[in-house]
Amino acid sequence: MLKLRLSMGGTKKRPVYKIVVADSRFARDGRFIEKLGFFNPLLPKEKKERVGLEEERIKYWLSQGAQPTTRVARILGENKMMEMPAKGNNPQKAIPKKDRKKEAQEEKSEASTDAPKAEEKKVDAPKAEEKK
Repeated sequence: MLKLRLSMGGTKKRPVYKIVVADSRFARDGRFIEKLGFFNPLLPKEKKERVGLEEERIKYWLSQGAQPTTRVARILGENKMMEMPAKGNNPQKAIPKKDRKKEAQEEKSEASTDAPKAEEKKVDAPKAEEKK
């Protein structure tokens, strides 16, 4: 499957991305079919130099069935080349990782205390059926 995706370049702590068409099986920074633009996340959103796109080639590859990744779809949506994708919902993202782990452990402990009660009920139910 063909994908429109970002390929990372630049130096350490200074990323610059190429927007490329590549087979989904190839490595992120590996072989690609064609370079379609660039994306520089370090520049402010207002600057034109932040994103450069070859609109006609992108439209061609989309017509050929290439699927954009989520980030590329957002870049294309911001540049009015396709519909803006729906926003994702990840409520856990705002919670620090340590707190997420604590909550997961609490849920597991609650589930383990509830499990024996459920097993007892299951054991009682077949006995009642056998007596009939």
